[in-house]
Amino acid sequence: LKSVGLGERLGHLPSEMSGGQQQRVAIARALVKNPKVLLADEPTGNLDESMRDEIMDVLEAQWKEHGLTFIMVTHDSAIAKKAPRLATIRKGRITVTENASGATK
Repeated sequence: LKSVGLGERLGHLPSEMSGGQQQRVAIARALVKNPKVLLADEPTGNLDESMRDEIMDVLEAQWKEHGLTFIMVTHDSAIAKKAPRLATIRKGRITVTENASGATK
């Protein structure tokens, strides 16, 4: 929990946490066994813009620190712009492109 900024919330129940904090707990649970690949389906879909950015910062830090492969589904173009590689599905066809404005390794 410390790695996602929730070290001080160890004894709290989910009902005592905000949506963003609950999302951080979910991220911590996904990372606890040091996976090689992390799959995330709309990890920021129900969050406000500020919390969305905080969660993406946490995910990006984990990706860089642990070198894991991070695959995320999103409809949020602001998040997609941060990715170093984009796979887009349109009319049943997958297109993969390198994103010049995305995060670096």
